[in-house]
Amino acid sequence: MTGLVVRSAGLVAVDVLLTLAALPFLAAASYVTVLALRSRRRPAADSASATAPRSRFAVVVPAHNEEVGIARTVQSLLGVDYPAGQFQVIVVADNCTDATAQQAEAAGATVLVRDEPDRRGKGYALTHAFDEVLSAAKSDAVVVVDADTSVSPNLLRAFDARLRAGAEAMQAHYGVRDSDQSWRTRLVQLGLTLFHGVRSSAREALGVSCGLRGNGMCFDVALLRRVPHAAYSIVEDLEYGITLGLAGVRVHYVEDAKVSGDMPTSSQASRSQRARWEGGRREVTRRYAWTLVSAAFSRRDRMLLDLALDLLVPPLSTLVAAAVLGVLLSIALAVVTGQFAVALVPWVATALGTALYILRGCFMTGNVVRALGDLAWAPAFMAWKLTVRTARAGREGEWVRTSRTSLGKGDT
Repeated sequence: MTGLVVRSAGLVAVDVLLTLAALPFLAAASYVTVLALRSRRRPAADSASATAPRSRFAVVVPAHNEEVGIARTVQSLLGVDYPAGQFQVIVVADNCTDATAQQAEAAGATVLVRDEPDRRGKGYALTHAFDEVLSAAKSDAVVVVDADTSVSPNLLRAFDARLRAGAEAMQAHYGVRDSDQSWRTRLVQLGLTLFHGVRSSAREALGVSCGLRGNGMCFDVALLRRVPHAAYSIVEDLEYGITLGLAGVRVHYVEDAKVSGDMPTSSQASRSQRARWEGGRREVTRRYAWTLVSAAFSRRDRMLLDLALDLLVPPLSTLVAAAVLGVLLSIALAVVTGQFAVALVPWVATALGTALYILRGCFMTGNVVRALGDLAWAPAFMAWKLTVRTARAGREGEWVRTSRTSLGKGDT
């Protein structure tokens, strides 16, 4: 009888532990559920109105050994629908050992050559370019576009419309160029749709900062003077977005302006890129999460709280894996005990909230049937991502060019 009581108490303890383990994942799922419910496509701002464009733009393209594709990017930028005299394209050839500078200049860009091996990284390249633009005092705003990117023709008109409305920092919608190269790039496209179509649009609706994504960013020059760019980690965009939030500056989501970048299609290249991103994000989380939480409550600032939540929510693959495992363990416990497991409630709620978030992203891709079909590859993608997290992220801030294929010939 005593043994039976001990066994029963042990099973109850297991149920309690499973329930407690579910709580942080339930909180994360609740956050993304709110975002899914608040997300929606909005009418484009009137960026093509009769009002003549006012802003003068410096479009900065940080580039490290990008000789193959830099001309394509420069040509895309020079082809935007905006008065030619009101913008310039500046390529920062940063510590290059190839013909990036020559190719960019031949394509029509102004080129800044930077050779500082001890200060490598996109963050240093951006600071160098921003300092040059501010010193010249010929631009009202700076746009940042990656060296492997095509942009929508309305990019600068959309930013100009937001600047005239009072925005100081903006982020365009960021997608994948030639996303049909492989199942991996299609899943990356779905992931970016979740970040932009769902997460960013919902945060815009909530009146908080949508954050920065590195590609398709725009800053008023007065803001760059007031809050200097000093972000040098491997995820400098995330870091500077947090710096802006702590300074009380909201990053606006410009849904109608689009940038599309190449993504690695081979497993090796994807692993290298993902390891650096994941490691950089973990480091920024360690440095800023508590600062954001503390400041959010002391200032009663929901924007800072949202930035903290965005950092603390685990990657989607981790959330899905945890939810599936938690549900299975709870069911197994119920079978063993012959009684209902309390832990099943939070774990099922976590799974449902996460599923709603993913489903919302599938709808916002514009082809829900195709997106749902691509999810068949999700288990393999999740397993790959979980193994990546054990890899070293590399030296903080180091700029390592990732091999990319933009013509659809990567392995799958």
